[in-house]
Amino acid sequence: MNLNSLRPAAGSTKTRKRIGRGPGSGLGGTSTRGHKGAKSRSGYSKKIGFEGGQMPLQRRVPKFGFKNINRVEYKAINLSVIQELSAANNLSKVGINELIEAGFVSSNQLVKVLGNGSLTTKLEVEAHAFSKSAVAAIEAVGGNAVKL
Repeated sequence: MNLNSLRPAAGSTKTRKRIGRGPGSGLGGTSTRGHKGAKSRSGYSKKIGFEGGQMPLQRRVPKFGFKNINRVEYKAINLSVIQELSAANNLSKVGINELIEAGFVSSNQLVKVLGNGSLTTKLEVEAHAFSKSAVAAIEAVGGNAVKL
């Protein structure tokens, strides 16, 4: 046996349909596309969501709600996280840079401090926004909240 005498197993391969090669082939004329209709035409491509002329789902379902284009998205940081961070690194001032270095926020995020948890040490906290309870808790310990 040589490489040039290798053949596929009998019955394992089929010859492909050569459509549109004249009436003698049995596959000429309409070339397996049938008569008339969009699918028989050249250049036909079905649109995504097309349902054969029936009103498509994306047009049947009602639309509701709206997106506020002026919404400002904040990354929420609780007082408990700030307390842990200041205790671990022995900090008296916790700002955006300390939160970025600790991996709590990325450099392009805005930070809002929320009042969940409690502070035990006097801290100066810098952030873009504060909740009322967070400001009250920070000032109760003798610290101050600096809004950037």
